Amino acid sequence: MTDPDLFADEVFGFHAQQAVEKTLKAWVALLGGQYPFVHDLDALLNTLQKLGADVETLRNIIELNAFAVQFRYEAFESLDEPLDRRAVTVDAVALFQKVSALLP
Repeated sequence: MTDPDLFADEVFGFHAQQAVEKTLKAWVALLGGQYPFVHDLDALLNTLQKLGADVETLRNIIELNAFAVQFRYEAFESLDEPLDRRAVTVDAVALFQKVSALLP
């Protein structure tokens, strides 16, 4: 999905947002917290911060909120700039690895 000629930003962004959202929710659960039933990455990061997790370096992933489920059936307005798919992928993989390392 890294080729924008084959997959629109809307499609790539939706799947990236979902991967990050589920990873953040897993992190909340691993810390013994209750995650909110939202698709808002900022809210999930705030929940993690309240649980003592250092999430400041992850704040850039909030840009993926534009692709969250609640917006899937609304008209998609293009971003000012195309998604940096490589950076999004690197960030999502790093987050997944960080949370996976917490597993017993």
